[in-house]
Amino acid sequence: MNSKDLPKCPVETAFMMIGCKWKVLIVKVLLGGTMRFCELKKALGGITQKVLTSNLREMESLGLITRKVYEQNPPKVEYSLTDIGYSLMPVIDSLRTWGKDYKKYMRLLEKMK
Repeated sequence: MNSKDLPKCPVETAFMMIGCKWKVLIVKVLLGGTMRFCELKKALGGITQKVLTSNLREMESLGLITRKVYEQNPPKVEYSLTDIGYSLMPVIDSLRTWGKDYKKYMRLLEKMK
């Protein structure tokens, strides 16, 4: 992909990169450091192997993560965020803060009923 393929709207570009639930959660988990596939799958809970594989491949092609394969038996593969992937940290932090605030808001509404 090159810059000519990207949408004109920067918000649309951001959503194209991380616009699905799993991509955001993969970034959140990898902010903690490099992980193997099975560790990622376990950390993400309800994701299927097929969906995780698909998202990791897409995120690698977009330059958000790197995939390192170790030549050993059994094969070992590790996934890490790239610098551009790590640059999403403030976005993830903002989503975390907003989610906490929304939960507080909902609890307050429930108490008022």
